[in-house]
Amino acid sequence: MAAKRMIIVDSGATNATFTIIDKGTQQQVTTHGMSPYFIDAKGITKILEEELLPHIEKTPDSIFFYGAGCATPANKKIIKEGFKPLFKNTDIEIDTDLMGAAKGLCGNTKGVACILGTGSNSCVFNGKKITKNNPSPGFILADEGSGSYLGKRVLQYYIYKTFDDELLYKFNETYNLEYRQILDKIYRGEFPNKFLAGFTKFLSDNRGHFMIENILEDGISDFFTQHLFKYGETWTSPVHFTGSISWHFKDVLLELSQSYEIELGNIMQTPMEGLIAYHKKQ
Repeated sequence: MAAKRMIIVDSGATNATFTIIDKGTQQQVTTHGMSPYFIDAKGITKILEEELLPHIEKTPDSIFFYGAGCATPANKKIIKEGFKPLFKNTDIEIDTDLMGAAKGLCGNTKGVACILGTGSNSCVFNGKKITKNNPSPGFILADEGSGSYLGKRVLQYYIYKTFDDELLYKFNETYNLEYRQILDKIYRGEFPNKFLAGFTKFLSDNRGHFMIENILEDGISDFFTQHLFKYGETWTSPVHFTGSISWHFKDVLLELSQSYEIELGNIMQTPMEGLIAYHKKQ
């Protein structure tokens, strides 16, 4: 039987969404992201104290946390140590954001689940567990199709002056960034992946320009070839997507899926709605 009071968490590197379920009511709260690669247990506790606790009236029986960077026992421990000081008597289950995406997108059915947000990832889900997962080595080495990956392309086009005069002017007017400032943000900044992903707004704001469309199509196509093409199930099961990039550029996903003869399934901004339905059934 599902817990009477529970919290479901979907946390990326940028934001975390909490759905607080208390019997027949539910409330949603957004906080800073809590990836253990970028924040320690004390930092997590601080976020929870300042951004979540003011919205909680009663202690939940269970917390289901799905987060970026939670694939290893050590990183799961960081998350748990961040929650435990505030939820001593609560059962806390921690799993990857990929498992959260799989449950939220596929429910109890077979499918391929993909995340295209600040970072990217994918897996084959058999309705109960993840059976295949192509490695996702992070934004420095890969994260094809993600916000950080596309943001890098924007900066490359700007720095190399590949953009035409129109886009160079718009970029300078929008960001007013010097070359050295860009390098400092990337190599010395606190969250370089978020900084890079922020430039996807420039892509959204300038849709229709052939250079913008090339960045989007090439960057997201790289995700298809480096991830989806590695799974035979890509052509036998629906392929589902979640994350900000999936949501805002779903027309590109549709065109690429049709081109590669792939059955496109659900596209959700976040998997939260699916996760709520999944846990209410348990």
